[in-house]
Amino acid sequence: MNRKVFRSRISVLLTGIILPATIPPLIQMIHDAFEGLFYIMAGILIFVILVFTKIYYVISDDKLYTKVWIFSYGSIDIADIVSVERSYNLTSAPAASLKRLCIRFRKGMEYREWLISPDREEEFIETQKIVNPYIYVNIPYGVSEIGIFDDVG
Repeated sequence: MNRKVFRSRISVLLTGIILPATIPPLIQMIHDAFEGLFYIMAGILIFVILVFTKIYYVISDDKLYTKVWIFSYGSIDIADIVSVERSYNLTSAPAASLKRLCIRFRKGMEYREWLISPDREEEFIETQKIVNPYIYVNIPYGVSEIGIFDDVG
């Protein structure tokens, strides 16, 4: 199988929370001449933006990898995936959107979950189903899929 790379979608909601929370303090620091704090806050903002734009999900052969920049978050054998379902869970995850997929998989005798938010999610799921056609998929589409969870660009 080919190697396919899917970037993380970026949510308007998360962007709308992060930018208003960081830009006004940066402006105030410039006004009050707090140069040291300004550079720290600007560095944090740049770091968050870089992290948001460098989250990738890689399907290679029979494995799913999650990568942030050059670092690997982990891997799952696609044969162990039981289900893929829509989730808006706020739990911290390698996903730059709150419109996520919850991937449930077997790890030994227990079940675990990964929250991810791949762009081109239909292609992402179909690529997994080539390896494991028994994956249960529950992705409802409709009114709940429109609004604050939509992607930026």
